[in-house]
This record gives sequence, C-alpha cells and structure tokens, in this order.
Amino acid sequence: MGLGCAALTSSPEFPTYPSPLTAAQNGAGLSSPATAIALLGKGGAGLMLLLLFMAVTSSTSAELIAVSSLLTFDVYKTYIRPKATSNELVRISHLGIVIYALGLATFCAILNAVNVNLTWLLTVLGVIVGGASIPNGLILLWPRMSTLAAILAPWMGLCFGMIAWFVTTSKRSGVISVTTTGDAINAVAGNITSWAGGALVAVVVTYIAPQKFTSDDPVFVARVNKINGVSDTPHEKESALSTGGDIETALDHSSSTEKPPISSPADSNTLYGDQPSSSEPAKVTPTGNHVVDFLEAKHIEPMDPVLVKRGTRLAVWFNVAFLCIAIVLVPFTLFGSDYIFSRSFFTGWCVVSFMWCWVSMIICVIWPVWESRKALYMITKGLLGDMTGKGHAT
Repeated sequence: MGLGCAALTSSPEFPTYPSPLTAAQNGAGLSSPATAIALLGKGGAGLMLLLLFMAVTSSTSAELIAVSSLLTFDVYKTYIRPKATSNELVRISHLGIVIYALGLATFCAILNAVNVNLTWLLTVLGVIVGGASIPNGLILLWPRMSTLAAILAPWMGLCFGMIAWFVTTSKRSGVISVTTTGDAINAVAGNITSWAGGALVAVVVTYIAPQKFTSDDPVFVARVNKINGVSDTPHEKESALSTGGDIETALDHSSSTEKPPISSPADSNTLYGDQPSSSEPAKVTPTGNHVVDFLEAKHIEPMDPVLVKRGTRLAVWFNVAFLCIAIVLVPFTLFGSDYIFSRSFFTGWCVVSFMWCWVSMIICVIWPVWESRKALYMITKGLLGDMTGKGHAT
C-alpha cells in the first residue's frame, strides 16, 4: 500500500491531489486509506474502515483474553487464592478485562496527546520487546537455559537498548525528543542493542548461574512430565465428566488415584511406541486452569516426542534460513553497498513482494481451512441438523 500511495500521488483521484501526503499523515498510517480511496473511491474508504475495525477489534480481543487469563490463573490463583472457586476466577477474569481495557485506553490517549504516531511506535518497538526475543526462544530450544537467565535477560536487554537509544539520539541529533528518537538510525541502535543484549545476558547468566527451579512437589513433577510429553497411567476422569460431574470433582477424583509419574526414558518409549493407543485418554494432571483441564481430560493426547523433535528441528532451520536471508543478507547487502534500484530491479522487488504476500496469505488463511475441512464439515452438519431438527453430527 505504501508503494501504491507513492505511485498514485499524481493521480487526480488521490485524496490530497496535487499535493502528496504530509510527513504527519504518513506517520499516522494514512497511506493505505489514501491508496484505497484513489483506486476505489468512497467504497475503498469503507472497505479500509471495515478492515481496520476488524483488525483492531480482533487484536484487542486477543490481548484482553490473554491478559485476563494471566491475571486470573498465573497471578490470582497461583499466588493469592490457590483454592479459588470457578465463580471467583470468572469474576477476577472480568475484572482483569476491565482494568486492562482502561489501562490500554489511557495509554493510547497519552501517546496521542504527546503526538506519538504509529510509525514512531513501530520504529521503537524493538527497543522495548527486543530484549526478550532470544531469551524466550532459548527457553523453548536450549535445555540449559537457567531460571535466573530467563528472568533477568529481557530486563537487561531493555536497559541496554534504552541506554543505546538515548545516547545515540543525543550524540547524533543533539536533542532528545519524539522526532529525534523516532529517527530510523537512532532507533536501530537501540533495537540492535536490546536484541543482542538480551541474548548475551541469557547465555552468560546461564553459565554463571545454571540453576533451574526444581521441586519435589508431586503436582509440580507431574506438570513437568506433562509439558515434556510424558503421561501417567489411564485415568478415570472421563466417567465423572460424562455423567455430568464438574471439572473440580473430576480433578479431585483423578488426584486421589494418582500414580507416580513416568521418569525414565524406557517408560516413555514404551508408552509412545510399544503399546497400542487406548481409546481412553491418559490421566490429566491439573493445571489450575479449569478450561484447559476440561479440554485435556476430554480430548488431548500426549505429543509424540519423535514428531516434536522433528518439528522443532524443522522450525529452527527455517528460522535460521529466514534470519540469514531476509534479515541479514538482503538488507545489509543493499544498505551497505549504497545500491540504487534500477527500474528492472524495482520491478523484480515488487514481484517478489507480491509473491510473498500471496504465499503468506495462502499459508495463513487458506491452508488452515483446508486442514480443518473435516472438522468444519462436522460443525456445519451439526448446525444444520440443529436448525432443521434432523439430528446432530456425530
């Protein structure tokens, strides 16, 4: 849309014709609406408004759900009231949504009042969150990652990034303001320092303080086994759930019949590879999240460690390739060589960009629908059966 805006500036249909968009308008993200209006008129403006409304509401909804879940289960139930009932948790979840919504609205109003636009926010976002990117990845992919490193690295990366950002801005621009801190080079200094600082601290602290949190609590051990894909013996929770019992009763019943978790590789291999899978799901270790416990009790089977390892290896190599090509090779080669696009090179750049967008859309939008076609068929059949009274999907 940005390229389209630049190309259509001289068109009489462009909203600000004959003048281009101002820097403030571009910073506010108005290049996409201007392009849509130039191409489709008022209909384009309506479609862009609908697109923005759907994007904002969906992303805000996801944030509200995530934050309320964190406050409810990871803070309130874990540290404040471990014995909280489901009704209490629902009330805390609703309260968390209200508090976060008010905080988010206040923060946005403050940014608008001090003339911080979307472009500035996206430019400096890496300074704020970049320090946590590598440590989060290491938590999943590096077995040696220590507890102290996981806690300390993101904050140290943020501190390093902020220092580099402000020092670079002061030295290059002479003054620290919204305009100078939003300068690309100033922000890049903070972004790179935050990213590299978080990674460096994570590795160094892990070797200095390699201790990890451990506990002999059976519930903790069982949860670790579950995270690692190791399941206990078959449970009797299904009967309680299928007869109308609530999840708390089912969890209490399962914990009363709990057996020692599998800890040896031989037991794990036997569970996954040498025995036929039972139609009865494996016993679920309570997580404290009643919705998660219910879904796992009804549906979820332990992951196959062989498939998990294969998928992890594939994801790592694809991310390494993407990092080397799209993040390092192409940008640094073009920027470092001061290359000026020729017409043919620019055409090729646009073609690759369109291909990237279409392939991404197919993978992210069409492929999930195709993968879920059977489930969608069953859901549709069930809905039609409910509406027509001709039965339900099995």
